[in-house]
Amino acid sequence: MKLTLKQKAFADYYIQTGNATEAAIKAGYSKKTAYSIGEQNLKKLEVKKYIDERLEQISSERIADAQEVMEYLTKIMRGQDVEEVIVVEGEGEGCSSARKMDKALNQKDRIKAAELIGKRYSMWTDKVEANVQQQVVFCDEKELED
Repeated sequence: MKLTLKQKAFADYYIQTGNATEAAIKAGYSKKTAYSIGEQNLKKLEVKKYIDERLEQISSERIADAQEVMEYLTKIMRGQDVEEVIVVEGEGEGCSSARKMDKALNQKDRIKAAELIGKRYSMWTDKVEANVQQQVVFCDEKELED
């Protein structure tokens, strides 16, 4: 069974508001029956499935994955990104004006990005490899149970 246009609109408004009655009214249902229609729509499997799918899609669009984070950090480290700053300039006679300006990232930001990338790939940890070939002896070995 496919969703009707009203059911789809209801589901979309429900995602926005979290209120079934308000969503039903915005979707075009009667104000008198909005409460019961909203409740019924939330019980319908197709509507519920659509809401769950949309919430998952919205969540994945909003949350950066590891690939996106690494690409962003690399872009910063390489100086391929700029930040917007506000510059105030004097115009004389005690007046000044502000304007937005793009500024290259400073070395501190680029180094921090490089450090975070390095941590991700375990570049900065001291690795000690020990190959010990000795017999392990426990004190009071007789008291230990197998």
